[in-house]
Amino acid sequence: PSSDCVVAEQLCLSDSTCNATYRTLENCALAKTRLLSLDHDSRVRCLNAELDLGNSSLLHCKCHRRMKRQEHCLRIFWTVHSSMTDGYFNLETSPYENPANEEQWKTDYNKLAALVSGKNCSQLAGDATNPCLKATHVCNLSKKCFRLRTDYASICTKGAGSEDVCDRRKCHRGLRNFFEKVPEDFTKRILFCPCQDEFCGERRRKTIVPDCSFQYNTKPNCLWLLDSCLEDHICKSRLADFQQNCQPVDTSPDGCSLHNHAACLQAYMGMIGTPMTPNYVSNSSVEVSLWCTCESSGNQKEKCDQILGMFESNKCL
Repeated sequence: PSSDCVVAEQLCLSDSTCNATYRTLENCALAKTRLLSLDHDSRVRCLNAELDLGNSSLLHCKCHRRMKRQEHCLRIFWTVHSSMTDGYFNLETSPYENPANEEQWKTDYNKLAALVSGKNCSQLAGDATNPCLKATHVCNLSKKCFRLRTDYASICTKGAGSEDVCDRRKCHRGLRNFFEKVPEDFTKRILFCPCQDEFCGERRRKTIVPDCSFQYNTKPNCLWLLDSCLEDHICKSRLADFQQNCQPVDTSPDGCSLHNHAACLQAYMGMIGTPMTPNYVSNSSVEVSLWCTCESSGNQKEKCDQILGMFESNKCL
């Protein structure tokens, strides 16, 4: 039965047989984190330990996108599924449960009205020509949305555009806080606002303060970006979620294997604030990309192109 991984871990640790198997898996996961090469016997022992969990709740547990102990939960998930992390296209399943569907993803205007009730909405009347500006004003009417948006904006602009370098790690954490804690009715309107002109497009592109969260002085290799992601439980989990929900398929009419565009957009949103943060590439289109290059990839050029292509030429996304 599927369950919360934190609860499943507690149940496992209270059982001596499960406890011993889980400790073996922890050592296997630790070896992978430290990039230690396991000999054949060790690899077999790790795989057997994973199989020994059988139908335990630990093997089938998942995590919630907005849970309090999310990092701890994800660590448990990847401990149990450490054999799945041998490379980009082997992140076979998302650790998150219940992706959004098309009906859930529609903006709940009644809920929005309740959240901003009693506020002065007259200022929104003049924003009809710039949906991104209107989305920002709607956010400002919610105390939580305004506070968390102001938080990440102030962190991400410190040092940006000057000789001082911004604190990218803190900026990413602020962005994740915003997209995880503010209701999606606000965040998706800000991130995916439809634009007809470049002024609106520029505001949309600058939503995540790209000078700090997205761009480096020079573009790193995409394989380096991937390695940084796989060393981080949150990024690795968001990448697995993105892979599962935004898997492009040429034979499909909509270019998407799951035909669930809401889940794909939700997964894309989850990548923001990770080492593999994507963004719009210009003010005049909805094309997105990672800030990386595949030049000088040597014999791994094909793998690098696949990583970049998951964002740049993903019909599903």
